[in-house]
Amino acid sequence: MNHVEEYVRGNVHTNGIENFWSLLKRSLRGTYVAVEQFHLDACVDEQAFRFNNRATKDNPLTDADRFALAMSQVVGRRLTYAELTGKNQQTEAF
Repeated sequence: MNHVEEYVRGNVHTNGIENFWSLLKRSLRGTYVAVEQFHLDACVDEQAFRFNNRATKDNPLTDADRFALAMSQVVGRRLTYAELTGKNQQTEAF
């Protein structure tokens, strides 16, 4: 979208993605402070989940609702310490 000409075309506008990036940058600087590169995907996924499941007029979610939704999606998934710390990454020998 060219901001010189327009900001909105029907239901399509740039405010949503600008809001998402603003919230992501705020969480990276405030909550996580220093994020390693191998953790960045997880941080972005977490913020996307929060953004997509935020409380709106059309979707009045509470924190308990969002927690229950998150827990329903972790059944059968396992995160090991090696994955969490990035120690399972294959390093190439030079």
